[in-house]
Amino acid sequence: MTDASAIQGDLVLETWDLQCDRNGQEHRTADMGCERLVVRRGQPFTITLRFSGRGYEEGVDKLSFNVETGPCPSETSGTSSHFVLTDCPEESCWSAVIQQQDGESLSVSLCSPPNARIGRYSMTLETCTDYQGSSYQIGDFVLLFNPWHPEDTVFLRDENERHEYVLSQHGLIYQGTCDYIFSIPWNFGQFEDDILAICLNMLDINPKHLRDQNRDCSRRNDPVYIGRVVSAMVNCNDEDRGVLFGRWDDRYEDGMSPMAWIGSVDILKRWKKFGCQPVKYGQCWVFAAVACTVMRCLGIPSRVVTNYNSAHDTNANLTIDRYINEKGEQERYSWDKIWNFHCWVESWMARPDLAAGYDGWQVLDPTPQEKSEGVYCCGPAPVKAIKEGDMLLKYDIPFIFAEVNADVVYWVVQGDGMQKQSIRSSDVGKNISTKSVGRDSREDITHNYKYPEGSEEERAVFEKAEHQKKSIGEDDEGLHLRIKVSEGANKGSDFDVFAVVNNNTDEERVCRVTLCARVTSHNGTLGPQCGLTDPVDIDIEPREEKRVPLSILYEEYRDKLTQDNLIKVVALLKDHQTGDIIVAVRDIYVENPPIKIRILGEPMQNRKLVAEISLVNPLTVPLNSCVFVVEGTGLTEGQLLKELEEPVEPQAEAKFRMDLMPRLSGLQKLMVDFESDQLTGVKGYRNVIIAPQPIRTQQLLAQHPCEWGASCPSPALRWGVIGHPLCTKSAWSGVLWVLYSQDNF
Repeated sequence: MTDASAIQGDLVLETWDLQCDRNGQEHRTADMGCERLVVRRGQPFTITLRFSGRGYEEGVDKLSFNVETGPCPSETSGTSSHFVLTDCPEESCWSAVIQQQDGESLSVSLCSPPNARIGRYSMTLETCTDYQGSSYQIGDFVLLFNPWHPEDTVFLRDENERHEYVLSQHGLIYQGTCDYIFSIPWNFGQFEDDILAICLNMLDINPKHLRDQNRDCSRRNDPVYIGRVVSAMVNCNDEDRGVLFGRWDDRYEDGMSPMAWIGSVDILKRWKKFGCQPVKYGQCWVFAAVACTVMRCLGIPSRVVTNYNSAHDTNANLTIDRYINEKGEQERYSWDKIWNFHCWVESWMARPDLAAGYDGWQVLDPTPQEKSEGVYCCGPAPVKAIKEGDMLLKYDIPFIFAEVNADVVYWVVQGDGMQKQSIRSSDVGKNISTKSVGRDSREDITHNYKYPEGSEEERAVFEKAEHQKKSIGEDDEGLHLRIKVSEGANKGSDFDVFAVVNNNTDEERVCRVTLCARVTSHNGTLGPQCGLTDPVDIDIEPREEKRVPLSILYEEYRDKLTQDNLIKVVALLKDHQTGDIIVAVRDIYVENPPIKIRILGEPMQNRKLVAEISLVNPLTVPLNSCVFVVEGTGLTEGQLLKELEEPVEPQAEAKFRMDLMPRLSGLQKLMVDFESDQLTGVKGYRNVIIAPQPIRTQQLLAQHPCEWGASCPSPALRWGVIGHPLCTKSAWSGVLWVLYSQDNF
């Protein structure tokens, strides 16, 4: 008697289809393109196998799969798995089940465990009939973290937050000062062509991978590990072929000014193009934005956060000392700094490596400031641990705790050399900000990092952090000093600042007031003086307010201002009666002119659109070498540049029109940066809602063939058909109609 399988012969694979389009839609990776399969871990994906001569027979044929990642895959390290086709999938390991069989075609649903290693995988099919078998290499795919899966360590419950922190390719980054907060647009572009490959390459060239490839790949199931690798690789300070070269001295001639970037895509593509040589130049928001792009691309929910008055405490004593003379000028250099603002990334993940209670948002800071375990990286540090002062947990919590909590002590060095402590303030860690979910507005998340100033909880946290807070709070009684700015602090204009003195006592007081202004950078480095008053003696009656002005002249700050557009004003008040000295400090942002963006035409997918972009020169001198840079995922193919041939004269308007071809529907952002010899880093953006391209009747007929064939009445009707009520011979029956305009047919 002859065996049936021998008669039928071996099962031979003829073709296969990884169904990149369908799987991409289901796994929310379709915007990465259909050229390769990209799926998220823990979620099934479908492939179709077509055999030659005969179909798969259960009980006769055996099918199994091998998936491997990394250069030296092994089952013990979790980088290789062999699994057979079964009837019931297992959630804790790789599995394959039959989804549908149609003759020689077999649809198989494969699924990874929710803790699988992410990265590039190769997949092999093994067939076996009557102990005779064959092996087929059926393609490569990429596996990502999955915030939609409850068992994934990056699971995020809210769908709106998943859309904002994983899928959104554009956003806002907050800059300015704690008294003047503004946003700049940023194109994260994590689904743009080639970005996923660049991000995976970043993992493959990191020093931990080069030292031990198997160990590195085996740890890629852990977002904590991935976060530390990304934090280190976005900067190049360890000579590790990192992405960005940091610079803060306003000398950017051999690269790009940090202020000029409007997106991560151009930076990452430049890094790849030039053989992973560092891209020049970055500062904190650029480092943070690029890291955010990489983390979102890999599937880890992430957002850029801005901390105003951010302390850089180099000696870890939670105190920033400032030395000034009686004119308000800096007397002594200090390595400790107060950054006007500082940006980092928060990424959402569980922390099974810590005790319970520390899951959720984690701080990652790729800006190179201090080393962590011998490398310039920072985090992930649980935001909850920072708020509670849990200094002994991983990673780098004391440094971040100081960024939002350090005390500032001002020492006034008098003429005789005596140092007088004037004030100990709690101005660090203000208005911690990020973009709101689904809206172009600011969300203040300071409460996530610290309890309210002066509260019992705050004092308890400081005691736990082994730091006794001895701030001198402002009493209702006594003399108060603050700095006020007049309207019109615009680049190219003169404006005034005032020392505002309040006498909250019942006695007349005689005081001496001095004001000093110096240009500064956002990292706290002071530049030349651009304004100074002679000491002014004032008599101030009980409960009275008086102002002492200082004029900030354009001719004084024009050639001194850095590209950060910041001026630091220091006011000193000396009470002749008590000898006390009060210090007030304020950073002033000198505003750039606005960029105006008009959209001409009806915004529709795959239909030409025109953008009109303009800017008025507010200065008293012409603008030379003017360039507009336009970028927007879904609106432009990469960056579009418009170089102006002629200078822009004072008070003249630079205007041009640019054609766009939107390829993605929905809400998109058109972002613009303007550069010239006198004005740099001028930003603007416009939200554009792109309508989806209408589906024509002919397209629907092609997608849903009907047994009526040419006699089908649908083409004769001026209706956009999504279902034909007269039809009983197709899958359209009973589905709703949608009325379109006649132009769509």
